[in-house]
Amino acid sequence: MERKMKLGMEVVNFNAAGIDVGSRSHYVAVGQELEDVKEFGVYAEDLTALCHWLLECDVTTVAMESTGDYWQNLYTELIGFGFEVVLANGKFTKNAKGRKTDVKDCRWIQKLHTLGLLTGSFLPDLATEQLRTYCRQRGNWIELASSATHKMQKFLKLLNFRLDVVVKDVCGLTGMKIIEDICKGNLDPYKLAEHRHYNCRKPKEEIARALHGNNREDYLFGLQQELENYRFCQRKIKACDKEIKRTIKHYINANPETKKLKTTEKPHKRINKNAPDIKDMNQLAYRYFDGVDLFAIEGLSHASILSIMSEIGPEGFKKFRTSKQFTSWLRLAPNNKISGGKILSNRVPKGSNRLKIALRQAANAIGNLKDTHLSDFFKRIAFRRGRHSAVSATARKLAVIIWNMVTKKVPYDPPRQYLFLDQKRKMGLAKRIKKQIDKFDLKPEDLGFDKTLNINIQN
Repeated sequence: MERKMKLGMEVVNFNAAGIDVGSRSHYVAVGQELEDVKEFGVYAEDLTALCHWLLECDVTTVAMESTGDYWQNLYTELIGFGFEVVLANGKFTKNAKGRKTDVKDCRWIQKLHTLGLLTGSFLPDLATEQLRTYCRQRGNWIELASSATHKMQKFLKLLNFRLDVVVKDVCGLTGMKIIEDICKGNLDPYKLAEHRHYNCRKPKEEIARALHGNNREDYLFGLQQELENYRFCQRKIKACDKEIKRTIKHYINANPETKKLKTTEKPHKRINKNAPDIKDMNQLAYRYFDGVDLFAIEGLSHASILSIMSEIGPEGFKKFRTSKQFTSWLRLAPNNKISGGKILSNRVPKGSNRLKIALRQAANAIGNLKDTHLSDFFKRIAFRRGRHSAVSATARKLAVIIWNMVTKKVPYDPPRQYLFLDQKRKMGLAKRIKKQIDKFDLKPEDLGFDKTLNINIQN
């Protein structure tokens, strides 16, 4: 006689609910029966009614999918009512058997959450989320300004003004003055060439030769409109910079002790035209991370630091217990698939977020440096695996360094310090002088030093 066996799973979350988030309505399940499912709308009064119904059902914890942007208002309302909310990735909740329906989905989410099979996604704190909104909006305006730049270049080519050949940046000092003068009606190539900046490599004669156009009115009209779009985007970018600086200072002023912190200046850090217009960014970032100097890492620019501040923030690092978890969340760590004791695949998972993109851009910049600890690591990987793999490996190494600096409050201490151009020249001069002293066997008195001075020239 066959014996029937039952395999039960332990309930982890009692009084749990599951919500299937939608654009027009939300389906909520507090159990596995049909009468335990209820539909609510998406208006503010509907979200409040949903929370009151969960309280009547003695629900304490809720699981929901991160579907588009529809979950955000509901998430805020649930947190306001004191519920423990687990925001799960949709790929972990899409294995329900049978035909897909909203009722079945919410019941399946409730079942998985009751058994403790769902993990929450990373969510930043409120201050970081506000800063992230301003920074992402700034990025949107930069993309629109870039689009306007490309369209201006197109109209210039149609007008046969080959400004892109004689200047490095069409929207630089020389290029913008020439474009503005063209839009005002000045089409004389020799007068336009007078706007040449002294740093421009091409002479005035060659610039004038490149500005003999066909002067079509329709192309001039299009160029003028794209110039207005570019100026409009630049004004919006400056407005975003003001809000970003105000938000960072408000966060720092909340803790009076951090206002006293001060680090060394970083004049060697280059500032391009897309960098945030915040003059004391070095000091603000040092205080924002409570005495951690991320600018000391070679390769990290103003935009990279701002991405770290806005995408994860100082409190977000604490949600990852180890640096391995942090790099895995960034999808910079290899996903080792092992079966039968053999590694089937160790590729880096697909997908990226803004922080991963910023770290990869910083890693690519490190690959162009010379004589640094990180650039040596980059070149070793690039020699064996190629530049693409070296960028990923260096980005992962950067993520580990940043996690350790922020969570453990340790300074950046590479095995070999990076020397900048003036420091390299000083070291080179000292080596040449020492070599000449050794070659001619010079003594202190030969160089005019007093014998009473204890000078060790050999060292």
